[in-house]
Amino acid sequence: MTTPLISATVIGSWSFPGWYEKFIADVAAEPSRFGEADRAEAVNDAVRLAIDDQLCAGLDRITDGEMQRVDFNLGFYDFLEGIEPLPRSRCWGPPAHDQRSKYLCTAPLRAPGGLGVFDEFRRFRALTDAPCKVPVPGAYTLAGCLNGGIVYSDRDAVTEALIPIVNAELKSLAAAGADFLQLDEPSFACHPEDPDRFLDVIARTVKGVEAYISIHMCFGNYRARAVGWRSYRPLFPHVGRVRVHQLALEFASREMAEIELLAELPDTMDVAVGLVDVKNTWIEPPELVAERLRSVLRLVDAERVSVTPDCGFSQTARHIARAKARAMVDGVRLVRSEILGTDAG
Repeated sequence: MTTPLISATVIGSWSFPGWYEKFIADVAAEPSRFGEADRAEAVNDAVRLAIDDQLCAGLDRITDGEMQRVDFNLGFYDFLEGIEPLPRSRCWGPPAHDQRSKYLCTAPLRAPGGLGVFDEFRRFRALTDAPCKVPVPGAYTLAGCLNGGIVYSDRDAVTEALIPIVNAELKSLAAAGADFLQLDEPSFACHPEDPDRFLDVIARTVKGVEAYISIHMCFGNYRARAVGWRSYRPLFPHVGRVRVHQLALEFASREMAEIELLAELPDTMDVAVGLVDVKNTWIEPPELVAERLRSVLRLVDAERVSVTPDCGFSQTARHIARAKARAMVDGVRLVRSEILGTDAG
């Protein structure tokens, strides 16, 4: 871990450049117009821009921006065998989670070529040696878009089938040198009813993975909309026993509600606190980010704290994402300089 005290980072996704979103739509509409080299060049260029945006903002740990993904998880179903798409029940009207793609399991789930994250990491490392994190969707969250059909009895059974697939992906990334892995499991924040099941699923998902592991649990951000009751209280105190090194939680969009819960965590658990809201277009002043961070540091030692946006920036306009990231970095530097007695710049 080479990042500074109270590192400023991102959750995972970055805003797609407008030209890249148009390119993706054109490829989907007329795939024969674009060769393999054309597609690879566009992806590489988009990743370069995501890297440049994040480094220019001053972030201490970055990602590839998830430039090859559909949302944070929907693209992964392209790597699974044993499923077929279901027709959408609602295609028109205000965007919401019921418009997301769903799939039917028609055979036991397999991912013989992995989930594609290894190739994302390899591309990223060819472009930069900056400290990074690699987000991977968790088994329970991936299971949310899968109907078990006659193959699996329920969501828990689908989750069981996905655990070894996700575990294998995490192990391949760690073996390739990814030292910071983030398990994206927002579904557990939205369905906190069975804590023992939650702890068991995560423990088996990360078993044998030699890396620093964070778990991101937000309340949903599809089209900038939440999907669950936005309270972490039902996760406590058992979430402090989850077999990861860091919890990544959202607070800014909830006006820092429930920040006091952080005091209930064991001092062996690190936290990544969401201090800028990705669901609005207002740019938080650095002084507000600093004020929010100080409230966190009254509860958690600085050595255990990182600062992030609430969620990924995929649903945020690029110019707003850049401004929010820069304000977040400036706010962190203000507080870091107060602690270390150095210049904030």
